[in-house]
Formats: sequence, structure tokens, C-alpha cells
Amino acid sequence: MNEKHTVFVCTTCASTWQDGKRVGVSGGQILFDRLTQLYEEWQLAPEFSLQAVECMSACNSPCVVTFAAAGKCTYVFGTLPAEDSAAAILECASKYHAKNDGLLPWSERPEPLKKGIVARVPPMSS
Repeated sequence: MNEKHTVFVCTTCASTWQDGKRVGVSGGQILFDRLTQLYEEWQLAPEFSLQAVECMSACNSPCVVTFAAAGKCTYVFGTLPAEDSAAAILECASKYHAKNDGLLPWSERPEPLKKGIVARVPPMSS
């Protein structure tokens, strides 16, 4: 595949707020940091960009990640454990990369990404 794929990670997910300001490190930032560590050694890193996003407006389902690529369905996954889902996210991203249409059947997803689907958006028509 020549098209670049992207994994977006909400870094404000699972934040603690006090007096209108974020306190400490958010769960989303923890997840992004763990993904970044694994991403550096990941065989598909040249095919993907890993991008932090300030907010993905899925606050009821933290932590949130999205898989996106031209001509493929876009997936938004939420309710992911910040501490221990990074490997499963990259495993699922590998499966997403391998599918021409990006469709990820429930049975093929790693466990943390089976329950947390927020949305599957169809590809845009060209």
C-alpha cells in the first residue's frame, strides 16, 4: 500500500480537572507515550504516522484512538485502558493496514478493541 495510514490518539482523554485546568498527566497522554515507545520498534512505523490530538470529543469513552487512511473506513475506538492497550492498538493497526477496505471484523480485533468501538465511518468517495 502506498497510502499513509494514521493513528490519532486523544491526549486529553481521562484528564483530571481542577478549577478549569488540567491537573497531572492525562490517561490519553500516558497511552500516547506508551504507543510512541512501541511505535519506534514497530515494523509498520514507516507506513503510519502517530499523531497526538488535543481532543476528539469522545469524552464519555476515554481513552480514544482513531485509525484512518484514504479509501478506507475510519475507526474510532474508545474506553481503552491507558496503561496496557498500546500493544493491542498496534496489533489492530497492523490488521487495518492489511485490509484494502480497512474493515476490521469484530472477531479479528484484539480484546481491548472489541468492546470499545465508538464509530466506523465509511470511506469518502473519490
